[in-house]
Order: sequence, then C-alpha cells, then structure tokens
Amino acid sequence: MASCDGRVVIVTGAGRGLGRAHALEFAAEGAHVIVNDLGVGREGDGGTPESPAEEVVAEIKALGGTAVANGADVADWEQAGAMIQQAVDTYGRLDTLVCNAGFLRDRMLASMSEDEWDLIMRVHLKGHFAPARHAIAYWRDMAKAGTPVDARVVNTSSGAGLNGSIGQGNYATAKAGIALLTVQQAAEWGRYGVRSNAVAPDARTRMTAGVFYDADAPEGWDEKDPGNVSPLVCWLGSTDCDVTGRIFEATAGQLNVCDGWQKGPVESVGDRKMTVAEARDLAHSSIAGAPEPAPVYGAS
Repeated sequence: MASCDGRVVIVTGAGRGLGRAHALEFAAEGAHVIVNDLGVGREGDGGTPESPAEEVVAEIKALGGTAVANGADVADWEQAGAMIQQAVDTYGRLDTLVCNAGFLRDRMLASMSEDEWDLIMRVHLKGHFAPARHAIAYWRDMAKAGTPVDARVVNTSSGAGLNGSIGQGNYATAKAGIALLTVQQAAEWGRYGVRSNAVAPDARTRMTAGVFYDADAPEGWDEKDPGNVSPLVCWLGSTDCDVTGRIFEATAGQLNVCDGWQKGPVESVGDRKMTVAEARDLAHSSIAGAPEPAPVYGAS
C-alpha cells in the first residue's frame, strides 16, 4: 500500500520545479492531486500561453495517477477559497495542503522598492495564509460536526528564511514568517486533527538556477534535483506523519530538523532597574554564553 493512497492533496506552485516534483511524488504514492499553478514567470510577471499545471496533470495521468489542474492566484482570498472547494467538489474531501507557490524580486534592501517588498510578502506570506485559512475552516467544521480529521499542512520556508540571504531581504523575511506561521498553525490546529510542518529545500529550480547553482544539471547523480526533497514532503503530508510544528532542511538524500529562536543565558542586576552601562555589560555577557548564530548566506 502506497503512503498516500486515496488522500486528496493540493500542491500550489506545482507547474514547475519543487511543486511539480511534489505533485508527481504524491501521485506516485496514490494521492489524488490538485495541481495549482498561475503560470507566471520567475519574478511573478508574464507567464506562458500553455498551462504548466495542465502539463503536470497530463504527466500524472500518463503514469496512471489522478489529478486536476487549478489556476488560482493563491494570494487572492476568493480564489484560494475556490481552490479548496474544488478539491472537495472533485474528490469529496481535502486531506493535505502543500503550500509551495512563490517567486523572487531580488534586490539589496537599500535599493528595494515598495512594490518589490509588497509583492514578495503577498505571494509568499499571504499565499501561504489564504489557502490554509480556507482549509482549516473546512477541517474545523468537520471536527466540530464529529467527523474524524487527519489532515496535514506542509509549508515551504527556505534556508534564506532561517539564516538570511544577502540581496534577498524581502524573500528571506517572508520565508522566516512562514517558518513561524508553521509553528503557530501547529499550536492552534492540533485540536482539530491537523498537523503542520515546513520544509526549507535546497534544490536547483527556476528560482535558484543562475543565482545559487548552474542552470544545467550535471551528468549522473544530481544532488540538487527537486525530486530529492519530495519524499520528505510526501511523508509530512501522509497519515504516517506523527510530528507537527517542525521545520526541516532537505537536499541530496539528506535532511535535518531546524530549531527556532532559543533564549541565551539570562543575566541580571537583581531587583532594580539596570543602568545603560549595565545593559551593555549584561548584553555582552549573555552573548558570550550563547551559541554563535549561523552566518547569513552571501555575507563576507
């Protein structure tokens, strides 16, 4: 029996790259897949006359799986709600939501425009919140009606969101928000039978090719193939997943869990107000006793 037999799974941004790999993996594991993609370019503009979502649906069907296409803008409230409803109307329910859609508008913070900031916050942060908000409304209603729920949300953060990335301040900030959104969802939604986790993938995609990696994959084993991340996403979206509120980095046949902000040593002057000079000394003392932060990607 495959790990996701009969589960109904939405994958956003599934026309290319990581999302496409996730959709194919879920289908191979027996899921019914709603393949969402708006069809825009790497920076959220333009698009293609053909539907990348339809192309992935055709791939899945050719392999014997079941899938339907969806062209919703995941950051549009009404379209996100209609996408959730499409899953329910087509397959009778929704079991797993994989939020993956996004694009880049890279710029150093000192040169970044308001639009470049707002667009990235919209597609990544709201594009994760809106579909999940409609999904939890559906699952919460089921739980309150006494219907058992065993649902999963899989979000997409990034190493940039965990460590920062020079020239990607908007993207890194949004991805950091997604990591915390995951923790928040897990804390609030467990009572309804929903587990929420996130991945921070390291893979060669349209977004990373030419920025972090060569555009062309090497001959033989490609450690940055997006498909290397998909088994983890598939497990996180399955009934077998027994963890929640965790963020995992994944690449090249390996993974590791990532820890969030942790408190360093508490330093005190006792039961009185500290002076400015004492605040300086206490800060240095606490820093000295804490682990060194991970370096920002691209920092010299």
